[in-house]
Formats: sequence, C-alpha cells, structure tokens
Amino acid sequence: MGFIAQEQSTEYRELIWPKIGKKLGQQINGKYLDSESSFLTAMLIGYARVSTQDQLLDAQEDLLRGAGCEKILTDKISGTVAERSGLNEVKKLLRSGDTLVVWRLDRLGRSLKDLIDWVAYLDSQGVALKSLHESIDTSTSTGKLVFHLFGALAEFERNLIQERTMMGLSAARARGRLGGRPKLLTADKQQLAVDLYEAKKTSIKKICEMLAISKPTLYAYVRASQGSDSQMIYP
Repeated sequence: MGFIAQEQSTEYRELIWPKIGKKLGQQINGKYLDSESSFLTAMLIGYARVSTQDQLLDAQEDLLRGAGCEKILTDKISGTVAERSGLNEVKKLLRSGDTLVVWRLDRLGRSLKDLIDWVAYLDSQGVALKSLHESIDTSTSTGKLVFHLFGALAEFERNLIQERTMMGLSAARARGRLGGRPKLLTADKQQLAVDLYEAKKTSIKKICEMLAISKPTLYAYVRASQGSDSQMIYP
C-alpha cells in the first residue's frame, strides 16, 4: 500500500512522515520514501530580519514567499545581537536537503566571519543557503565560489582600510599631531571647571550643566589638574 503526501508543511513532514517512514523501514539521510521510492520534497525555509520594532517585515516576507519559501521565521532585533529567537528556530527546522533563503546576506550574519561560519555550519548539515539580493545559492559549486570570493574581497578591503588608517596616523604623528577625540573644552574652560569643583560652592550637577559636560569628563579634568597619582573622592 502506497503512502502519498497530501501537503508539505513543516508539521506534516515532522509528525506524519517519520511515522510512515519507520513503518516502511525506508529512511535515507533523514528523508523518507513513499511506495514509489521518490524522496520527500526538501523545504525552502525563509528568514527575515529588521533592526527595530517599528520597521516592517512585509517586503522581505513577500520576496521570500515569491521565492517559494514554505515557512518563514522572523526577528525584530539588531544584527549585532548574537542570540536571536527566530534564527534559533530556523536551526531547529532545517533538515538535510533543505535550503535557507534570505533576502540579503546581512539579514543573516552579524559580520563576514559570522556569515562564513553560518555557511560552514549549513554545509555540515547538508543545508544550502540562498540569498535573493546577491543571487547566491550555495547548493551549486558556482554559488559557493562566489560566496567565498565575496569573503576574500571583503577581507582585502578591511586590510586596505586598516593600512591606510595606520599610515595616516603615522603621518600625523610625524607632523606633531596626535590622533584621538578632541577635548570638549578649551584649557581655560577646563580650569574653570576644576576651580568650581574645588571651591565646593557649586554642585557637580550644576557645573556639568553650565559647561555642558558629563560627570566623568569633569572628574577627568580634576584628576589631570591634580596629577595622575592623586586620589579623588567622588561626591
């Protein structure tokens, strides 16, 4: 007696087909066979992310559905955050033979290294990565090559930026200019801040408001006037 899937939803695949497959005793690489020995269709699972709560996911979701994604997981959180609930659910859903689809690569990874780590992880699980914007599909040898070329070029660009920055700093030092943020106040205003602090007649809050500086900045000026070895008591 043959068994034919009536739908390809995640629930159907994960709850019904495993039971059928076990009864048939036919399981190959996590894919269950029907009576006609055809593999259960792999899934396209989409992932969409926006950085803030007030941004909309609609456009990304529409593109992912248009690409054939049967299930879409989402996050409304910054890409710099490592722990993302939607992305964690994606990992749980993916099976060997599936494809993870994103609108753009930066929706998935926090950095180039993070993206490369993701591709390595997906590859180890037998899962492909497809990015619609960059037209990358790691299920093909060409897609894998393009992805790693992007990685090499991005690394090359970072090295060039770092090299140019270091050369600029060296040239500035040679001309007597030091890098770093400019001081917030002129020397006269810094001394005024210190005098007001030491006079003990004006509150810390008032001094900071008058000179538009923060408490740590005021304390830094006082420490500098007292010498680096002096001890301060913060009121």
